[in-house]
Amino acid sequence: MRWWSVANFLSNAGTWMQLTVQNLLVLQITGSAAATGLSMSVQAAPALFMSLLGGRAVDRWPLKLTASVSQALLGAVAFTTAVLVALDRLDMTTLMVLAAVTGMIATVDGPACALLGNDLVPVEDVPSAIGVGALVHNAGRLVGTALAGVTVAFLGTAAAYAANGLSFLFVATVIPFLRPAPGAVRHADRAPAPSPDGRGETAGSDLTVRQGLLFFARRPRLVALAAITGLSSVFGRNYGLTLAVLVTGPLAGGAGAFGTVSTVLAVGGILGAVLGARLRRPSVRLVGTLAAAGGLLQVAAGLSPSLVVLLILVLPMAVVESVSDTAGTAVLQTDPPAHLRGRVLGVWGSIGTVWGLGGPPALGLLMELAGARGALVAGGLVIAATIGAGLLRRTRRLPAPTILPAKPGDLRAQEAQEALGTAA
Repeated sequence: MRWWSVANFLSNAGTWMQLTVQNLLVLQITGSAAATGLSMSVQAAPALFMSLLGGRAVDRWPLKLTASVSQALLGAVAFTTAVLVALDRLDMTTLMVLAAVTGMIATVDGPACALLGNDLVPVEDVPSAIGVGALVHNAGRLVGTALAGVTVAFLGTAAAYAANGLSFLFVATVIPFLRPAPGAVRHADRAPAPSPDGRGETAGSDLTVRQGLLFFARRPRLVALAAITGLSSVFGRNYGLTLAVLVTGPLAGGAGAFGTVSTVLAVGGILGAVLGARLRRPSVRLVGTLAAAGGLLQVAAGLSPSLVVLLILVLPMAVVESVSDTAGTAVLQTDPPAHLRGRVLGVWGSIGTVWGLGGPPALGLLMELAGARGALVAGGLVIAATIGAGLLRRTRRLPAPTILPAKPGDLRAQEAQEALGTAA
């Protein structure tokens, strides 16, 4: 698990170096902010259509081999981009094609690496391992974003892509030496046994995408988790957009002030990941409660009279969001049976892409109509009120324990009462 965490830290740092440099590269080639947004959408769009197939591949193929190959392919794309940049042969069309290829590979790589990391600890420690993964992700994001500017200044843009390629190769090299922990699901070294018809599936097994969709749709807690995440994604969380407008607009701050806010958000994300790593039994109820609390904090942030007050509120906002994400990820990755987890993560990838692509435009429209403060306040109220109503409705629907009248010493009646109470 330590080797896996180090490898993921380096990979995340390299990925954020590339993402930061890629945005600058698109601006350099086209001079258009819209083109920058388009390149990000092109890289994310394959998840909308291919995540289901990627999840099926993860359930069907040996997990270590799948993760190693996908990491190597991502490294090859990064090295190809580095060579084209160094030779000054990269145009916008080629960059878009490479971004789309990266997005397609990621539909397999994401769930494969997530499930592989879970197999390195006992089942009861999976929520903690997910919290460690969130901590590594946030730390890698901070380091990678900072290193991007230094690397470009001293070594050039191609060096950032080459560094990301090396980070992928390091992960691919580490994976074959990872061993599942005692008591783990042991998904890492298990592939479906060959069937009599030679298709690589166990006879009678169902490795279709449809099975993953049906499991997700028939699992109320996963549907509720998707609804909570969708609300938060559309009406909150896009703080890079809402807080940027709030700081530079009503609070009359500049780019430096927003940089301070972004740093506090990053620190809060790391603190939240540390707290999330201590979760033992995360639940959808916990995710909803934290999301509602984050919505109320967002309302308070929208009403901030000064930058100092905003900074005080931003830290708990980021902590609550990070713990909520860790709890939700733990539920998502541990609730399905082992043979379905890849496909369930594939379904989630498609749903998350819908929120990711549709959320910012919807929030931008809300900001056009209500302003930065209005968008933060209205969005936070929608999140808190909707989730609160859902939790209240569920609480009222829970059956009350049945109490049986029993005489003192009536052992049979007492046992029946305890049994019915447990059933309720």
